[in-house]
Amino acid sequence: MKPTLSERLQHTLRQDVQSMHAYAIQDSRGLIKLDAMENPFALPPELQQELGQRLGRVAINRYPGPRNAELIERLRAFAELPAGCRLILGNGSDELIDILSVACNRPGASVLAPLPGFVMYEMSARLRGMGFVGVPLSADFALDEAAMLAAIAQHRPALTYIAYPNNPSANLFDDAVIDRIVAAVGEQRGLVVFDEAYQPFSSRTRMASLARHEHVLVLRTLSKFGLAGVRLGYLCGAAALIAEIDKARPPYNVSVLNAEAALFALDHADEYARQAALLRQERERLQARLRELPGVRPFPSEANMILVRVPDSARAFAGMKARGVLVKNVAALHPLLADCLRLTVGTPEENKAMFDALKASL
Repeated sequence: MKPTLSERLQHTLRQDVQSMHAYAIQDSRGLIKLDAMENPFALPPELQQELGQRLGRVAINRYPGPRNAELIERLRAFAELPAGCRLILGNGSDELIDILSVACNRPGASVLAPLPGFVMYEMSARLRGMGFVGVPLSADFALDEAAMLAAIAQHRPALTYIAYPNNPSANLFDDAVIDRIVAAVGEQRGLVVFDEAYQPFSSRTRMASLARHEHVLVLRTLSKFGLAGVRLGYLCGAAALIAEIDKARPPYNVSVLNAEAALFALDHADEYARQAALLRQERERLQARLRELPGVRPFPSEANMILVRVPDSARAFAGMKARGVLVKNVAALHPLLADCLRLTVGTPEENKAMFDALKASL
């Protein structure tokens, strides 16, 4: 008797994969999209035309080559990598997280990260057969130093992720606490990865720590820079360490179109810096307005998003969506996020619509 598809899936697919939920992407059609921390600004028409012409000249009949090597050198300068460091490219930072899981997946290896945090740390670890250790943050989303140090001593993780700023709480952690965590991981022969996805909006960076610690890596992406649709991330660290991790990278993982678009963005970094400055200004203006709403608590932000606690997040989310504004209801992601919404900072017009929709939905 021919097996049914259900029987075939039960026989073939891993049970843990069948039990997982896929990464959820909300349908934003017809809505003001403020749920995914994207740069809301389109390029000026003259730059759109220039980009189109450059992409049209790319040799898409050839595998990636010299232009990708040029992009690496341009990013080295742009990110101000310390001496003795190098970087590798990824198809978004998500791929680099997975490459790290592949490279570090020795028997019994585990990944450690504070929670709530970026879901891909855990998802990548589990899909690659590694253990995952989540350490809850404090009630105000600070690192629980004692709990982190205890978990590091007990589990001796191969990889410890620290998002800087954190997602979805948008805050920076205390640097003195981080320094002690970095030292503890170093004593256990593990690696620390600082995920700086929101660096364009942050007042601090950990890039300089690469010069002091050979076991520290910095992960960045051009998604928040303004190229979310391009998918381009980069991982920085000591040259010898990056050379080993690079062995787990698929060949030609970054397309010539992605690389050319990234080079174009670096050629016009001043335009993207102008956009980031405006978003930082809008973030502060939005924070001030949110503090005026009764029953609403906005948390400090160093990213292009603001986490807010409201009396009823499900009601507020539904009300905002009915009024044409899509945000992210993160309440179900972790107990510390009870009744929390994550608001992406948009254009001045989008932020006004978002604020009005939230106020009306309370």
